[in-house]
Amino acid sequence: MSTFKEYSRYDAIGLKALIDKGEVSPQEVIESAIEKIQDVNPGINAVIHDMSGTYRQQLSDRNPGSPLYGIPFLLKDLGAVYKGEPLTSGSALFKNYIPDYDSTQVSRYKNAGLVVLGKTNTPELGLKGTTEPKLHGRTRNPWNTDRITGGSSGGSAAAVASGMVPIASAGDGGGSIRIPAAYCGLFGLKPGRGRMPTGPVGGDLWQGATTQHVLSRTVRDSAFLMDITHGMDAGSRNYALPYPGSYLQSLDAKVPKYRFAFTTDSPIGLGVHEEHKAAVLKTVALLESMGHEVTEAAPPIDGIKLAKSYLTMYMGEVKASLLEAKDLLGKKPSRNDVELETWFLSRLGEITSAGDFVMAIRFWDELARKMQQFFENFDFYITPTTAYPAPKIGELDTPPGQAFLIKFLLATGATRLLKATGSDLDIAMKNLKFTPFTQLANLAGLPAMSVPMASSTDGMPIGVQFIAPFSEEERLFMLAGDLERSQPWQLLPNRYSS
Repeated sequence: MSTFKEYSRYDAIGLKALIDKGEVSPQEVIESAIEKIQDVNPGINAVIHDMSGTYRQQLSDRNPGSPLYGIPFLLKDLGAVYKGEPLTSGSALFKNYIPDYDSTQVSRYKNAGLVVLGKTNTPELGLKGTTEPKLHGRTRNPWNTDRITGGSSGGSAAAVASGMVPIASAGDGGGSIRIPAAYCGLFGLKPGRGRMPTGPVGGDLWQGATTQHVLSRTVRDSAFLMDITHGMDAGSRNYALPYPGSYLQSLDAKVPKYRFAFTTDSPIGLGVHEEHKAAVLKTVALLESMGHEVTEAAPPIDGIKLAKSYLTMYMGEVKASLLEAKDLLGKKPSRNDVELETWFLSRLGEITSAGDFVMAIRFWDELARKMQQFFENFDFYITPTTAYPAPKIGELDTPPGQAFLIKFLLATGATRLLKATGSDLDIAMKNLKFTPFTQLANLAGLPAMSVPMASSTDGMPIGVQFIAPFSEEERLFMLAGDLERSQPWQLLPNRYSS
């Protein structure tokens, strides 16, 4: 196997430049990635399905003139559908499911010349902010393997942060790009509603809250992948305002003086770690030094109502996923096919009324309008990406007492009582405590990004979130590029830099 030692130090655009200059061949790049995965993955469990044996065929199938020909890539094992390869969605229910089509996003990745070397770990059905599914095991954070990577794109985040690949696919329905980016020291941009394709089968994923993109170490890689993959596909009911320019080229544009609003307060009132507050204040000081106007202000949004709305959608979507599985797999899912929490959520979804579900989704329109009014006075809204540092591995596991209660409620049919008392929200709040800031952008359909702006005293990266108005992904990229130049972040944990 022919490899070169400096592989992990380059981003995707840097690797392509080396290929174009003839300094390294596509095969050498791919084989370097395979070697890195084989060396690093056993310690962090980011890649859960190996496709490296097909790389020669993929190189043969791809167009050598495509913009990222020969660049190694990994697909999140949820949402990114690759014909003929397993799509488990982190669940034993789907462990034998092999789709017979490519999703539109994956087709665009292939057309760009990317070579897919495998699938990355994700929590079951993407339902948790930590990537520790029972099917594939726990994914560990490259910065500190005792800590989680976040979710649901935690496998992709770990793979990119450890230098296995420069970019990997990700999806975000409530923070699943931004949370892993923050925990793993990466750049993660969630496009706004309608910017990215969802076809040819899917439509409004999670009622339009979910979108696909990538995790990367550099801003330019994310911008270039957006150039290659954005744009609605046939039959989509959502679309963003057309963008005729180049997100990559926008990084070289002169950044105007912007108006920023910021807060460090948790929208659900459960506190924020002092170092995460400090990261926002440090960012505020940097922006002011760059000539921008910054004001402490927050939109007038009821954070608890937002959390309830999100949870209602969550429960309904879990139930719908299990109903869909019956048609897809030809069998009715049972309690033993999924994790306890997933089955419990599906039961809650089953007893949620159609009226309650519709009212929850209608609230999203209220959020979108309030945010639009807010952005009449500001160009960006800044918050911490996460409220607390990455928890330890296993810390977010359902406690034994709570698991016993859930089993009792399921066995006795008393789940309605739990929902009637609001205790289902209390259970969810224990996890939302760590990540209360990201769901707003999903429900309002706004683009948002996490940028690694600080580090904790124990050396863990801290992300700061920026939310922009509808269809203003370009504005986010311009700002991110300026921040990257003004305060470059460490691209790799030291142990993975070579």
